[in-house]
Amino acid sequence: MSTAETIGRRPRIVIPARFSQSASALRYGAEVTSRNLLEGVWAAGGEPLVLHPHAPGGVADLDEVAARLELADGVLLPGGGDLAAHWTGQQPHPTLYDVDEEQDAFDLALARVALERGIPLLAICRGLQVVNAALGGTVVQDMDGAYGEGRHHRHRVHATAVDPDSALAGALGEKLDVSCYHHQCLATLGAGLRVVARAADEVIEAVELDGARGWFLGVQWHPEDTWAQNDAQLGVLRALVDAAR
Repeated sequence: MSTAETIGRRPRIVIPARFSQSASALRYGAEVTSRNLLEGVWAAGGEPLVLHPHAPGGVADLDEVAARLELADGVLLPGGGDLAAHWTGQQPHPTLYDVDEEQDAFDLALARVALERGIPLLAICRGLQVVNAALGGTVVQDMDGAYGEGRHHRHRVHATAVDPDSALAGALGEKLDVSCYHHQCLATLGAGLRVVARAADEVIEAVELDGARGWFLGVQWHPEDTWAQNDAQLGVLRALVDAAR
């Protein structure tokens, strides 16, 4: 039985902040998190906690990150800007945006610690790409360039087919309507990752991890976009919270 169950509190879901050049009413650069994401975690029964990313010079101390995650019942790696291409052993594409080496290093360390320690982990969009990179995978850096103009998944809601033998299908069904915002997607899968959902154009939309030490799900879409209207998307967040109890 987890500590959260023992004392009857909400499971603490740690979410790394995203660096931002500015925010309303602040005089300095900001660290931000999607309000819709926080509200979705709360609606799913969790206590969202935003964590300051600390990896000066693009180098994270894994022991420090592990110590900071002692308070976490679960981890959520959210969307955000692109990873620097060198993390996946690739050359940078001209379309990369909002790259921040400190953000990258911290997110990668967070993913590695959570997977190593079996802390329940939900990875969303960029977060999925972070996990893939941490496990040795690569990304399609620009979907327009790889698949043809207009083949990105920005501002798109589309149907996704889910592997009927997956845990995702068992929890949410074999067909999901998902809200996407990404110009990159997974290419070579990291070690142990298994595709459990694809869009009609064959873009990978969800993965699970064979041999995972704890609960894990990675989705390329954004459940926080539609959780208030779509119970299946709230179910994605609820699955993380339930695993964290």
